[in-house]
Parts: sequence; C-alpha cells; structure tokens
Amino acid sequence: MLDATFRKLVDPALNPIATILVKVGFSANTITIIGFLIGIVGWIALAMNQYYLALGMIAINRIFDGLDGLMAQKTTKTEIGGFLDIVLDFLFYSGVPFFFAVGKPEIGLPASFLIFSFIGTGSSFLAYSAIAAKHNSINEKYKNKAIYYLGGLTEGTETITFFVFICLKPDKFTEAAWIFGGLCWITTFTRIYTALIDFKNLETT
Repeated sequence: MLDATFRKLVDPALNPIATILVKVGFSANTITIIGFLIGIVGWIALAMNQYYLALGMIAINRIFDGLDGLMAQKTTKTEIGGFLDIVLDFLFYSGVPFFFAVGKPEIGLPASFLIFSFIGTGSSFLAYSAIAAKHNSINEKYKNKAIYYLGGLTEGTETITFFVFICLKPDKFTEAAWIFGGLCWITTFTRIYTALIDFKNLETT
C-alpha cells in the first residue's frame, strides 16, 4: 500500500550511492547477493535472540534491495537480476519469522501462521504477474520493476515496518504475527478478486 510513496522518499537518498557503486564497478546482481548475505546474518542474530543486531542487518538488507534496482536502471536490466531480486526477497521475508521461532520456539505457531500468510501474498503476487506478463501489462506506478508489480494492503514497506516492530518488541511477536498475518490474508483475497475481474475477459490459450 505504501511502497510507491516510500520509494519516492527513499530513492533520491539512495541514488547517489547507487551511482558511486556503479562507477567503482559493482553490478546490481552483486549488490543483490551481498544484501541477501547480510540478511542471513540477521537470521542468525534472530536465532540467537540478538534483536538489535537483527534489526540492523534487516535495515541494511533493505537498503541494498533499494540500491540494486537503482543500479540496474543505470546500467542494464537483466532477467537473472529480476529473478534474483524476487526470489531472494521472498526467501528473506519468510526467513525472518522462521529464525525468530528458532530463537523462541514457544512462538512457533504464530510464526508458522505468518509464513503461511506470506505464501498467500507471494503466490497471488507472482501468479498475477505471470499472467499479466503474457498480455504485456505494465503497472505505471511500478514501471521500473522487473515483473508486473501488483500492490496490496501489505507490501514491502508494511512488512519491514512489522519486522522493525518485532525486533524492538520481541515479547509482542505473538500478537503482532496474528494481526499482520491476518492483514496478509486480506491482501491475498483482494489480489484474487482483482485477478478474477482483470482476467475475466482475457483469452486463455
């Protein structure tokens, strides 16, 4: 819901950094992979109940996620770059509640519900994008994305806000996970409804 607005605020700040990284020879794909490795450090920190360290790693991971897209725009967008960006993002998102539960096994049920909810938002997002791509559809709000980007109530900005909250208030994880998971299911159902409307009259060949 907030991604388009958030990117308008953040991209101008990251753009000079992206320019420098391109000039010194970094590729967008390299930044994507480094960002994911930093995210793995965040997972380890969660498993060890080091929540402030985890928060720092999550923040850096998201900064790198913003940088790689800007760098791709300044150089050459590649299919493998778009693939890595999407796949590693989804792995990172699902890893946060999993490794939170590794460190706090007693919250395994709400963590599992949250991952289950991420499957709903992720699959509805990717399925819509795959069909939209067949018909050369473009979402003008996210026209620089590698694939058709379907928004919703819980996008990346909301998810990261949730991650920040649970790192600052780990004792509130259970309540927050049930609430945010519920919001994810609202996103999933609205995307399904959108697909039913948008694809109703499209030929399936």
